[in-house]
Amino acid sequence: MWRKASAAALLALAVGYLYHGSPELPEHILQYITLPNFQSSSQSQNSLEQVISAAWETLITLPTRQWSRVAVGVNACVDVVVSGVGLLQALAVDPGSGLDHEVLHSKEDLREAFIHYMERGAAAERFFSDEEVFQRIARAAAEYPGAKLYVGGNAALIGQKLATYPDLMVLLCGPVGPKLHEMLDEQIVVPPDSLQETDEYHLILEYKAGEQWGSTQAPQANRFIFSHDVSNGEMSSLETFVASLEEFEPELVVLSGLHMMEGQGKELWEERLKEAVAAISDIRKDIPIHLELASMTDRDYMNSIMQEQVMPIVSSIGLNEQELLFLSQASEGPHADLPSWKGIPDVGRVSDILLWVLEQHGRSDPSSEADLTRIHFHTLAYHILATVDGYWANQAAAVMAGARVASSQACGLQSVDVSKVELKAPLEFHSSHGEPQEKLSLNPAEPVTVWRRGNVTFHLTPVLVCKQPLRTVGLGDAITAEGLIYSELKTQQPF
Repeated sequence: MWRKASAAALLALAVGYLYHGSPELPEHILQYITLPNFQSSSQSQNSLEQVISAAWETLITLPTRQWSRVAVGVNACVDVVVSGVGLLQALAVDPGSGLDHEVLHSKEDLREAFIHYMERGAAAERFFSDEEVFQRIARAAAEYPGAKLYVGGNAALIGQKLATYPDLMVLLCGPVGPKLHEMLDEQIVVPPDSLQETDEYHLILEYKAGEQWGSTQAPQANRFIFSHDVSNGEMSSLETFVASLEEFEPELVVLSGLHMMEGQGKELWEERLKEAVAAISDIRKDIPIHLELASMTDRDYMNSIMQEQVMPIVSSIGLNEQELLFLSQASEGPHADLPSWKGIPDVGRVSDILLWVLEQHGRSDPSSEADLTRIHFHTLAYHILATVDGYWANQAAAVMAGARVASSQACGLQSVDVSKVELKAPLEFHSSHGEPQEKLSLNPAEPVTVWRRGNVTFHLTPVLVCKQPLRTVGLGDAITAEGLIYSELKTQQPF
């Protein structure tokens, strides 16, 4: 009886506190009672994933002025997607320790490089120097149970994604063989000079999160790509691409494939890079150029792209966390002493490197002659769009659109299924790793966090990470294409 009386007294006391507007109840009372929550928020009733996904659908809007003609070049191929561990076992290769190789010369090099990246859960792409051995591996891959053939190459994949918008005309230039031509969207125009008699094949060795081979276990799903691809390796379609632009009259040019030249050796790439820069420089100055970067290992080559050659003459770049860190390491930029990212890349460090790129190689200084004003950074858990003020519009929608397509496409779906994704992005982070730094937070109901450093604005949105991804290849290209579709160039700022 006295217990009931005590409980009633405690409840009365609690109600008294609430009635008289006390901000909080004493802890010794709270531990005995639980009051009903009369004002539960929508976020407590819905998961954060649901709140973010619903917000994306409301907030992602197309820009006022949309692109109608986009030219994309110059790497294109047929991707053979296969289980990495399964294929290597079929090739009678035993597991062992990992070791990175800038160029693959043998099955042993392939095994070591694959393990090196699998144990890190990181993506990589390498050139296989021995054509005969590569052809044998390619045949085994094509015949492996469950192997699938897809449109491949950054340019072709970006072109395919752009072509899903019915009002957009896409020009694709690259080494297009009969199989690839058959697989391309009808809206894609291929210049006759880009057609060739045989296809270039790239092998994509995929692995799942938690997959084990010997003592190696993948922390997350990803893939290792390799090829013996001379046409793309020499960017042999570049001049054809630039020559096609005059007739096509694009409003935007998307360029990719520079990473393929790295495996050709310094003498070849030095000369070819100069020719590439000369060709790119012939593109009309009022047409913005987006450069899509990919995995590279040669610091001299990366430095040539950044400082002397390509980066100053493009308007926008797209890259992931590996590429961003390597870019800083190659030029001794911020956090260059960091050997690799541990887990989810720190937002403050990423922000520092992005700002440095735009300050050192872009037009954050109005007196600079460089054209670079936009960087689209993507990693598994979140994306950031960093733009110099005054050049680009609709960037909040653009960064969200890129994240949304990453969430849906990884799961093999047309839209986001919140039961199949999870939020991995930090809810709190800093604008810089050093000083001055601003403490920032993510609001799931308005899932774009915005901050400024000088005249550079950063837009961050989380990715709803697919729990069981079906296919990781081409995600970066889909992200880039979607981000560009939703981006608007401000006309008062000529490049």
